[in-house]
Amino acid sequence: MATVGFFDGVHRGHRFLIQSLRELADRKGLPSAVMTFPVHPRVVLQRGFEPSLLNSFDEKMAQLATTGVEACFVVDFTPELAALPARDFIVGVLSQQWRVDTLLVGYDHRFGHHRTDGFEQYVAHGRTCSMEVIRAGLYESGEKAVSASRIRQLLSEGDVEEAAQLLTYPYRLKGHVVPGYRRGRELGFATANIEIDDRLKAYPEAGVYAVWTHVGGRRHKGMLSIGNRPTFGGAEISVEVHLLHFSETVYGEEIEVAFVRRLRENRKFDSLDALKAQLAEDRRATDEILSAG
Repeated sequence: MATVGFFDGVHRGHRFLIQSLRELADRKGLPSAVMTFPVHPRVVLQRGFEPSLLNSFDEKMAQLATTGVEACFVVDFTPELAALPARDFIVGVLSQQWRVDTLLVGYDHRFGHHRTDGFEQYVAHGRTCSMEVIRAGLYESGEKAVSASRIRQLLSEGDVEEAAQLLTYPYRLKGHVVPGYRRGRELGFATANIEIDDRLKAYPEAGVYAVWTHVGGRRHKGMLSIGNRPTFGGAEISVEVHLLHFSETVYGEEIEVAFVRRLRENRKFDSLDALKAQLAEDRRATDEILSAG
């Protein structure tokens, strides 16, 4: 028994769908499986499209592994696959290639060339190859349905706490530590400048955040800044983190940050002393927030 989707973020809505899949599969005595794609379908369908993703492919696979689904099929989303009508996808791909007995379709999920068919057509296509097609229920949280686009909106507003609620885990960025401008060190707040591995990952709104930082196999408290360093007249967006109670050199190492709370927006300070005073307050607040769990 299978369900199909891109599953960016593997958020609460996705987990509800996969839990429904597992329960139905158990009742039918079938294994449960997810079919997904390594790249966003619109990258194939729309030349030049660059999605803003919640997960890299590796992150998505790691999150899918936490859902308890028994198998995950990764299928290349090619122009040929995109051109298939829904009937050919159900009969030729799902039934004949992957031997899917039962298909669980997300509540509002549509597929096939130009997505012209709807759920009733999927059911009819399934009957031609003895496949049962079932529609999942709608998962809602509060007033709005949970979706990757809603989570991206929350991140764009700096609301990493609500985003974490919908994702079921803190939003993360991963990269490598590269040489920076050393401005933080001059101020007494040395930072690790992070070059993000996946350029398509969504960034939270510019600002200062309390984060948990994973580097060298250990977890550290971190005070992270996303922005263009307005006090120093910067132009490019940078991501840099000050590790609390830490003095080691980590250049070249892999680093991951998990966002806990936004402390403030980025702003230009009138003097370096004013900036240093604010950084000291940011560090105190970060220590307090992360110590509280």
